[in-house]
Amino acid sequence: MKVIKKMTKTIPFIDLSAQQKRLRKNIQKGIDGVLSHGKYIMGPEVKEFEKKLEDYTNANYAVTCGNGTDALLLSLMAYNIGPGDLVFCPAFTFPATAEVICLLGAVPYFIDVEKDTFNISIEGLNKAIKIATQEKKYNIKAIIAVDLYGLPAEYKSLNNIAKKNNLILIADAAQSFGAEYLEKKVGTLADITCISFFPAKPLGCYGDGGAILTDNEDIASKVKNLRVHGKGKSKYDIDYIGVNSRLDTIQAAVLLSKIDSFEWEVMRRNKIAKRYSEFLSNDYNVPFIPKGYNSIWAQYTIKHENRDEIQGHLKSQGIPTMIYYPVPMHLQNAYKKYYRGPLVNSEKLAKQVFSIPMYPDMSEEDQEYIISNMLKSI
Repeated sequence: MKVIKKMTKTIPFIDLSAQQKRLRKNIQKGIDGVLSHGKYIMGPEVKEFEKKLEDYTNANYAVTCGNGTDALLLSLMAYNIGPGDLVFCPAFTFPATAEVICLLGAVPYFIDVEKDTFNISIEGLNKAIKIATQEKKYNIKAIIAVDLYGLPAEYKSLNNIAKKNNLILIADAAQSFGAEYLEKKVGTLADITCISFFPAKPLGCYGDGGAILTDNEDIASKVKNLRVHGKGKSKYDIDYIGVNSRLDTIQAAVLLSKIDSFEWEVMRRNKIAKRYSEFLSNDYNVPFIPKGYNSIWAQYTIKHENRDEIQGHLKSQGIPTMIYYPVPMHLQNAYKKYYRGPLVNSEKLAKQVFSIPMYPDMSEEDQEYIISNMLKSI
């Protein structure tokens, strides 16, 4: 790698403008098509995009919705999870994972994460199931596994645990669309998978959007009804208490324009991540990718004991960083009543992790600038 001797640059954390410039012609064509037919809610592009999702992931059914949080909420609703039910989920995650459990009156049971993959601890989950079973306080219903930073959780073990204990396995894949586990794409690794199309996600729209993927026809059908106020055969035939969560047609058009070039972006993300790891591994704890896994690198997240000092140096050089997440869920004020004791890895990671710029259109020159300054900051 060349030594960078240039003046301070300003590097974006995620450069959506570069992607837009590359795809603008096709995106504009898609938006113009929606403006022409005027079907802004549940227009033909929505169904077309759902079919693209099914083809890409090999899931039998894809149902789009308003956002990734709603995807989680609708999944729990589809399985009738509510008051008196217990749902296991990792403590080191975005609030939406636990939030939807509480919104339905169910109880989250926070599990520690692995210190290397950052995903839910299999050992911790087994212990928690044993404790909750002995307590006999709640109906143990489901597991939500989070694919943090774009790396799939350990789904072979998770599926075995779910089957053994008669639990529903939900994949919170908000960050991992495009990733793979044991040669299977995210979307078919759990009973039901929840995707986010927030603009900064690996596949993002220009607003909010989400989707649910499943091989279960009955669950897919129920989710389709729940996302439109719980309707039955017609608009005013109501079978369930539902919500209003539909993907806007314009957002579907944007996603259709983006998904066709998505594999190129997957390749680019992996190339950039590989280069980061190659040059930073001697001085930082770089991401660990187990054999048989392919991350989508929603974030490139590293660990270091001197995080604050490093972040300060990088900021002075025009390089932004982010912390995902500074406080684990079991220590948040809103969730303190669910606190069951320390979760060592989650608490330690919250003090060590930080993410550096990662996007498919990053130039080699900008990446060299980032790497050079990271090495100088040690």
